[in-house]
Amino acid sequence: MEVVNAVGRRKAAVARVFIKEGEGEGKGKITINKRDLKVYFPSPLLQYVVLQPLNKLGVAEKYEININLNGGGYNGQAEAARLGIARALVKINPDDKSALRSEGFMTRDSRIVERKKPGQPKARKRFQFSKR
Repeated sequence: MEVVNAVGRRKAAVARVFIKEGEGEGKGKITINKRDLKVYFPSPLLQYVVLQPLNKLGVAEKYEININLNGGGYNGQAEAARLGIARALVKINPDDKSALRSEGFMTRDSRIVERKKPGQPKARKRFQFSKR
């Protein structure tokens, strides 16, 4: 089977996902930036987030997944990887889209950091007002 690719984004993180059907020893292996999933994301919660679309469809051991991640923090990267995996799975089998959409895995979370305004210390915070 050929390699299927997709892109997932969240905050400042970008995940390029490459999925192919696993054969032999590579079955169910997830590699992120040339490191194993458990090494890249030591937190079980973040591992769970990345694996959510695969577990929902019950295909966690079927595919070999390679992810290139850059930008953002670890939480944004995990959610970007989740979106990329979900999009790639839909490219492989379009019938899975409704199941993934109902769980919210197909929606790009567009919330990003608000820019800092001039004359203020942060985006919304103002300098202390002094009457005299």
